[in-house]
Amino acid sequence: MKRFFTVFVMIAVVGTVVVSSCKKKPKPLSEIIGRVWSAQLIKHGSSVVYTKGAATNPTPGYLNFRLDLSSPTSATLKEWDGNTFTGQWEVQETTAGNTLILKNLTPQPTGTNGTIQFTINSATETEFVMTRTSGSQKTGGTINNYTLVSP
Repeated sequence: MKRFFTVFVMIAVVGTVVVSSCKKKPKPLSEIIGRVWSAQLIKHGSSVVYTKGAATNPTPGYLNFRLDLSSPTSATLKEWDGNTFTGQWEVQETTAGNTLILKNLTPQPTGTNGTIQFTINSATETEFVMTRTSGSQKTGGTINNYTLVSP
C-alpha cells in the first residue's frame, strides 16, 4: 500500500509539472498590435470627434484612418485629413507603461521631427487603445485618444 501511495504521488507530481510547462506563453505586445488598425472611437482632448457607424461625425475623415503595423518594423499612418506617412515602429515596454513609437516618418508630420509617440492603454488582437503623448498641431494641440479595431 505504501508503495502504491508513493507511485501515485510521483505520477501526480510529474503530471502537474508536465501540465504547467505546456501552458502557452503570452504573445509579445508587438505581435498583438502588429496588424492593420482602423478608427472605432477618436477623441481630440475630451471631445469625441469620430465614432464608427455614427450617422454624423464632427471629423468624418477618420473613416479612412489607418495605422498599418503589419510589418515587423515598417509603419504606415493614414491620417484623417488624407495625408499618409511611412516610417518605422517599435514598442518600448517598461514597468511604468508601454509606448508605441512611430519614427523616421516621411514626410514629417508637422511639429514632430518625424516621430510620434503613443501611450498604449490596452491592446488585444481586435482592439487597440492608445493616447498620443504630445499635442497634435493638426487638432489644435489636443492630446488625442484612439480606440482602434482590427477586423
